[in-house]
Amino acid sequence: MGGFFAAALKNDCVFDLYFGTDYHSHLGTRRAGMAVFDSKEGFNRAIHNIENSPFRTKFESDFHEMKGNIGIGCISDYEPQPLIVRSHHGTYAITTVGKINNIDELSEEVIKTSGTHFLEMSGGSINATELVAALINQKDNIIDGIKYAQDTIDGSMTMLLLTAGGIYCARDKLGRTPLTIGVKDEGFCASFEKFAYLNMGYRDHKELGPGEVVIITPEEVRTLVRPGDYMKICTFLWVYYGYPSSGYEGVSVEEMRYRCGQHMADRDMMTRSDIDIVAGVPDSGTAHAVGYANESGVPFSRPFIKYTPTWPRSFMPTIQSRRDMIARMKLIPVHELIDGNRILLIDDSIVRGTQLRETTQFLYNSGAKEVHVRPACPPIMFGCKYINFSRSTSEMELIARRMVNKEEGQEVERAVLDDYANPDSDRYKKMVEDIRKQLGFTSLSFNRLDDMLDACGIDKDKLCTYCWDGRE
Repeated sequence: MGGFFAAALKNDCVFDLYFGTDYHSHLGTRRAGMAVFDSKEGFNRAIHNIENSPFRTKFESDFHEMKGNIGIGCISDYEPQPLIVRSHHGTYAITTVGKINNIDELSEEVIKTSGTHFLEMSGGSINATELVAALINQKDNIIDGIKYAQDTIDGSMTMLLLTAGGIYCARDKLGRTPLTIGVKDEGFCASFEKFAYLNMGYRDHKELGPGEVVIITPEEVRTLVRPGDYMKICTFLWVYYGYPSSGYEGVSVEEMRYRCGQHMADRDMMTRSDIDIVAGVPDSGTAHAVGYANESGVPFSRPFIKYTPTWPRSFMPTIQSRRDMIARMKLIPVHELIDGNRILLIDDSIVRGTQLRETTQFLYNSGAKEVHVRPACPPIMFGCKYINFSRSTSEMELIARRMVNKEEGQEVERAVLDDYANPDSDRYKKMVEDIRKQLGFTSLSFNRLDDMLDACGIDKDKLCTYCWDGRE
């Protein structure tokens, strides 16, 4: 995924930029950067690798050396950014969050029409943020360039552009990712996560709508492109990605997860005669588990604790096998709460199933009598096209699709996939049972899509559900 923060203040903005960007560390794992503009010194930028140490450690020296009253910062899963670009629009810095599915076609078209070139990153891929800048530069002004980029990109793209005159903030065309403006006496900020600015004295000012473009300066926020009417915000922001204290479209992440747990308990109707404790896989499974426990009357417990002092979210290797190992090493068992107990365990989702299978085995090895698993969202049937939710290089890495293909073969018609996504179908029930056996759970029941959307509490037509039902 990735996250960003921007500040435009009447005084120096680096303090706010440093801590505001750091508050997004749960959204990215590989690169981070800050860029500031000072009227006397111009643009200054720093980018660091955060795979092996957290944001604040890597940027501490930059924090003391950089200065400027406007700036942008980012946490990135993949590409180094922000980039500083010199073009016919002048010099600007740019950072983006999103996914470009047609990156090869667009880059070839830009090369063909304008004769530019792109620097290859490791692995031979093109920096998506560099391509976005190239698309913006195809037009006569920045506003038309932003609109052109968002119209031609297949996927989604939210961006911040830092110029000498202010910061352009553009939410992606269908609002799949959030962008919120905060305000205080000294100026304004823009943030992916709205909680990121609260402890620095900002108040909520506005949430940008789908496709909306504004420019922020220390004095004002001015709308340059009005928002569209059609929205498809990612539902996974509430289920998994979002930090508990955050919220989107007026809906609290923590409250939504709590309601998900309530819905699952109502469907399950398990009581203390069936299970002894309810637990959540920390951190995103915890609120779901509390909701389930309170609704069912079964005690909530923490049979394992996530060790965080030296293992922050950003410290995650990009190699999947190493990621799985690190995730396992973070969880410390509390044997007294495990031994002999029948545990109902809630996680935010099952993607490949590797980590949850190992977590379940970890509980059995620690003395658990039974482990009943309840993912807080439906089975993931399709790879995300919009925000890089899953690192899977193929949909066939998804455990739900592996079970489908095992039953149906490699070529599966869309109507058949729709039937597997229907929680009332026999195919769905067979798939869930196959997953249960594959991963070694005592029982398995996924949250239903209708219940999960109801827990969000906003118009269902505004929520993206592609990875569960394949509907765009």
